[in-house]
Amino acid sequence: MAFLHKAAKSNSCHMKSLDTYALSELKLIYSILHSQILEKPDLMDSDLMHDLQTFLQSGASKDGVDVSDHGAWDIWLSQ
Repeated sequence: MAFLHKAAKSNSCHMKSLDTYALSELKLIYSILHSQILEKPDLMDSDLMHDLQTFLQSGASKDGVDVSDHGAWDIWLSQ
């Protein structure tokens, strides 16, 4: 816990934008968070979850994925 607190404190003024992270890492984090929505319904109202989903959906759309097609979205997330 102390590590997370120190990291958050030192980076609070210089947070990296989502596009600086590896896409595979963002997909993994999103998938893990999304899998917990039934257990933690507050995730649905999370600004971070919304921003991450919007960012990823934008990338998927640029790759030609119809993000309203849940099957296509799931496949893209797993690649």
